[in-house]
Amino acid sequence: MKFLTKGLIAGLVLVAGVAVAKEGVQDPTVKARQELMGTIGMNTKALGDMAGGKADFDAAKAQAAKEAIMAASAEIGAKFEPQASDPVSEAKPEIWTNWDDFVAKAGALNAAATALDASSLDSVKAGMGAIGGACKDCHSTYRL
Repeated sequence: MKFLTKGLIAGLVLVAGVAVAKEGVQDPTVKARQELMGTIGMNTKALGDMAGGKADFDAAKAQAAKEAIMAASAEIGAKFEPQASDPVSEAKPEIWTNWDDFVAKAGALNAAATALDASSLDSVKAGMGAIGGACKDCHSTYRL
């Protein structure tokens, strides 16, 4: 349960950071990346709110959030492959020097989202640790 709580907190912190980072972005490639990450963050927050009791559990909304995370996480490699930069970007240059690891971390998020069972509150709670952990693992390595 302690891991679940830490995963939820990490996910919510990451969501807040994405919302702030979008202000003032000039480079369209960076903006597209941040929008993609915002989609992941928004849907992670929706699941986290359900798991944490801040929102009522809704299986249809949980499934939609799961599918959005799966779809967006599958696009991470393609969105980050161009080495674009912007003064407000929070992407570390290590993304491109450690590309295989970065893509593997994106794959771990996709696998965690795919494995999440959105049919019950207990199963969403059980799956959020893996999603939050995947987000934290990548962000602590590749995000400023």
